Amino acid sequence: METIDSVLATADRALRRYGIGTTDRAALIADLRLDLQAAAGDGISPAQLIGSDVADFARRLADEAGLARVPSERSRLLGTTLVGSTIGAVIGGVLLAVAYPLLVRWVDLPRSFHVPVQVAVLVYYGVPAIMVVAAAVIAVRLTLRTVPQIRDTAKAMMLLLPLAGIVITPLTMAFARSTGYSTAAPVLVAEIAMVLGAISGATLLARRWSLRDRRRAMLAPPSDVPLS
Repeated sequence: METIDSVLATADRALRRYGIGTTDRAALIADLRLDLQAAAGDGISPAQLIGSDVADFARRLADEAGLARVPSERSRLLGTTLVGSTIGAVIGGVLLAVAYPLLVRWVDLPRSFHVPVQVAVLVYYGVPAIMVVAAAVIAVRLTLRTVPQIRDTAKAMMLLLPLAGIVITPLTMAFARSTGYSTAAPVLVAEIAMVLGAISGATLLARRWSLRDRRRAMLAPPSDVPLS
């Protein structure tokens, strides 16, 4: 038998997938909680009041309330992040292409000097990675500034995107090595998909992390209303 809290959690997920904004969703969930608690006081269970399909009930409730559906925050966040990341990768690649000959020209090193491979890898992958993270965070902060908790999401991205890069870089390098560093289209597509998957996963995790307190507050009962 479902409890009031479990019904509200299911309704909230359905409304979020249906495209109902955070503010409208919170108001609808609050009203639904009051209705469920009032019904529970009369001995009526959530299933008796709203039926067995909570998601369908929530969608009908939103339609009856005339709530506007908005593009999914997750879709907008992912799209903005991936566009920003792509721009950052391009900028990072250009910086490497421009900086390398300049460094060679400015720094007169003896022919016997060899740059440690660890340093070369760090520079080769580090510069684009920094630009990817910076561009993604800036894009999210500027483009989605009206989205609730977006500042906290951007802060979480600053931590999680580099961690995702640390994890996916050796995996991508290992995959490239296993193919003999092939430049065939399917191999390149697979490598790009691995990187984009890591960025997307880190972004969604950052969003979930930033909304944890807000979600708990929205689903929690008012302090002056007893739990049923």
